[in-house]
Amino acid sequence: MRRRAVPGQARPPCHDPAVSAEQRVTQRRLIKSFSHRDAARHGEVRLPASLAVVLAAVSHALLPNSLLVEPRWLLSSVEIALLVPLVAINPTRMTNETRWSRNMGLLLTGVVIVTNLIALSFLLRNLATAHITNGRELLLAALQVWLTNIVAFALVFWDLDRGGAVARLPASDVPARRADFLFPQDSEPVAKMALGTDGDASWIPVFVDYLFVSITNSTAFSPTDTMPLTSRAKLLMSLQALAAMITSLLVIARAVNVLK
Repeated sequence: MRRRAVPGQARPPCHDPAVSAEQRVTQRRLIKSFSHRDAARHGEVRLPASLAVVLAAVSHALLPNSLLVEPRWLLSSVEIALLVPLVAINPTRMTNETRWSRNMGLLLTGVVIVTNLIALSFLLRNLATAHITNGRELLLAALQVWLTNIVAFALVFWDLDRGGAVARLPASDVPARRADFLFPQDSEPVAKMALGTDGDASWIPVFVDYLFVSITNSTAFSPTDTMPLTSRAKLLMSLQALAAMITSLLVIARAVNVLK
């Protein structure tokens, strides 16, 4: 039931009075800068993908010694070292790309993937040899590997689809590449509903979209709203689903058994 205003009674403020108009404008600008429409016009924001690489590197470095290639910070340092020049080229938005930066980006995503698969193989080896007897340690290690698996494949999907973040820009001079994934917003009517009807329907996928694809593939072991189109996309999603399934079913089940 709708409430009616009482005559003479002040209406409650629509916004928190502690938040100034300038702060609200800043918040709206920040949200807008991460939107798909803004990414299509000015380039995708670099921050989410960079944070994902740092998260993957730190998560790997914090694994138990039995799951690491010694020294502890070796592979994580390689990932950060590869990230630094990429951030230097595009510190805020993904608008510039050279051949060597493209190859370095692909090398970085490959290192993240291989590093996590090595940790998973070590984890399975320790399960077979009963090297890890502490259930909590095993469960925490499995969770770290599973979460890094999500981040790693999100980076791969993001870096490969349609030639990467720079090539996906409508105004990019990079030749258009074949799409690896079909998003619902690739349909113009859906894109207009997502962006509103007051402007053009320019839409490009950003890192958050690929992170969602990675999360759903690691939990449902299958695509949901986004379909893989190419053979490499299907192979990558299959590899991710298998790694997630092994981690979830074998490792976590073993950890729970040890806890009992």
